[in-house]
Amino acid sequence: MEFVFILEQVMNGLLIGAYYLLIALGLSLIFSLGGIVNLAHGAFYAIGAYLTVTLAPHIGFGGAFLVAPIMVALLGLLIERFLLRRFYRGDPILSLLLTFGLAMVAEQALRMIYGAPPLPFGLPETFRGQIFIGDFIYSRYRLMILAVAALAVLGLWLLLSRTAFGRVVRAGVQNPDMVAALGISLKPYMSAVVMIAVGLAALAGVMLAPINGVHPAMGAEILTFAFVVVVIGGLGSFWGVVLAALIVGIVRGLAAYFFPPATEASVYALMLLVLLLRPRGLFGERIVKFE
Repeated sequence: MEFVFILEQVMNGLLIGAYYLLIALGLSLIFSLGGIVNLAHGAFYAIGAYLTVTLAPHIGFGGAFLVAPIMVALLGLLIERFLLRRFYRGDPILSLLLTFGLAMVAEQALRMIYGAPPLPFGLPETFRGQIFIGDFIYSRYRLMILAVAALAVLGLWLLLSRTAFGRVVRAGVQNPDMVAALGISLKPYMSAVVMIAVGLAALAGVMLAPINGVHPAMGAEILTFAFVVVVIGGLGSFWGVVLAALIVGIVRGLAAYFFPPATEASVYALMLLVLLLRPRGLFGERIVKFE
């Protein structure tokens, strides 16, 4: 019986790792290609959740599931075009201050529009229910989240590794000067990367809204753990971030079962251990423009 409880915690840990992953992949892409530490990334996660609360009564949860990430991606395109683009070649501190300001503005705007208290958002009837495998019981909706996250990661990997778009992005991450010398402008690619990144963050917000609830500070709360995943996985490594998210989720899930007071501390202890052994992270790559 104890094995079943441990298995449930592992599954819950994988669930946590799944939405850390959707946010961390976007953070890693934006920083690797544009050199911007996007402190506003968690705000897009929160906006995706609030849009779900707003849209679901009118178009259903399934409609909000599709529309909210697209709306947030378009918002990300506007922010990239009129704000972030000015700082790609500038002092990184300036972009850090800009995105920190954007995060604060987004959080306070959500408070003004929706109020400070958390908003309840129940799971739609269609997605309720459990699966039973012997003594093991698990939510169908949570399994759906794991499946959607896996498909999103697979789709992003195929885009980056099997298309001309992905080849340019990977070359731009490693050596943007060489790409420029070939006459290729990275600006439209950066716009697309930002749209994909913030769309994935919004998707995580949509899927987690029925489980974790919706409140204005939810973006700031999750952003720290997303950065931890990027640091553990290693800058520029797609599969490093994927593996790090899964490890962080499982470690956190097991810590919650065996020693609940250390649930969050276990994640930081894991990061410290990885950095002591591998300062670049698990699969960190050498990126010319950052050296």
